[in-house]
Amino acid sequence: MSTERLFDNTEIAFSLKSNSELNRAYLLFKMISYEPLVKVGKSLTNFAINANLPVDSVIRATVFDHFCGGINEKDCLPVIDAMYEKGVSSVLDFSVEGKEVDSFFEAASEKTLEIIKFSQNKEAMPIAVFKPTGFGKPTLYVKKSEGISFTSEEQKQWDRIEERYDMVCKLAKERDVELLIDAEESWMQKAVDDLVSKMMQKYNTEKPIVYNTLQMYRHDRMAFLKEELEHAEANGYFLGYKIVRGAYMEKENERALKKGYPTPICESKAATDDNFNESAKFILDHLDRISLFAGTHNEASSYLILDLMKEKGIAINDNRVWFGQLYGMSDNISFNLAKLGYNVAKYVPFGPVKDVLPYLIRRAEENTSVAGQTGRELMLLSKEKARRRS
Repeated sequence: MSTERLFDNTEIAFSLKSNSELNRAYLLFKMISYEPLVKVGKSLTNFAINANLPVDSVIRATVFDHFCGGINEKDCLPVIDAMYEKGVSSVLDFSVEGKEVDSFFEAASEKTLEIIKFSQNKEAMPIAVFKPTGFGKPTLYVKKSEGISFTSEEQKQWDRIEERYDMVCKLAKERDVELLIDAEESWMQKAVDDLVSKMMQKYNTEKPIVYNTLQMYRHDRMAFLKEELEHAEANGYFLGYKIVRGAYMEKENERALKKGYPTPICESKAATDDNFNESAKFILDHLDRISLFAGTHNEASSYLILDLMKEKGIAINDNRVWFGQLYGMSDNISFNLAKLGYNVAKYVPFGPVKDVLPYLIRRAEENTSVAGQTGRELMLLSKEKARRRS
């Protein structure tokens, strides 16, 4: 198949969806396309949850089941197995957010260890993931990033964060499961970068196991990537990077304006696209030292990576190059790439319905704000509905 229209094949893209699931997806994206409706829905949902109204089943039957794999690992198995039959792997993502107590951080790190163990014996799950603020308080990452001294109690808490990182990275290496570490806002990312670089140097000795995440809407990330490569080459270890466009643009710009410093965000969407594409090319130029996980819903960038792989003679199933999308989105990219034999993984969020709600609300808000994303989903779903009727 020519790659030129590769992502337009809706029969492959939605092969796992029944007619009722296709209709549900269409209605969901239709609702998400109206920003006022998303805002009202957010308010009503938060009210219902805070009032302890029995809304779990409604949320589960609609938005939860579209964007999440289940409430726990075993609950996700039918989704994982069905996707793997189509060649799409899964990255189980424990998507409970916003809890800042030690008991939660301990539970989150234990959950990550469980997922790594779970993944080891599951061919469909070669990759695990965790979010830095799931392992420790954001305030500690901020202070560390800004070079502000910790109190003795804060130092103990930071040491424990490092222990959690080390524990999961060590197990990932022992079990040969690649580990993606998500990005945070710029004002706490330096602490994350330093810690992940330390883990890479310790555990990426034969090949990349630990992956950092680069948000390419930040104009400084290419310079950072080049510096990290120099350090890795000088010290004999490997790098793994998940590249994404970015998730916190409005917060980043608002904070920069409020505090009076230059925004770290690229001046335009086009500049971000160029930055993302440049990082992909740079990594593919240095594949002997860096592995790539391209987290993108952008078709043009996906086509570019396919062209670069072909140009450089990189095998389509080379484990050093992965494509990733979120579960419930951009199935046209995921399943069409997998059909051709490329390495593709879906981020599959899971967790108790009420606890995953902040993630789901953010997903709806992001779909509303990303120009063209929701319209593209609706167009593809409409096309597949028409194809099935004909």
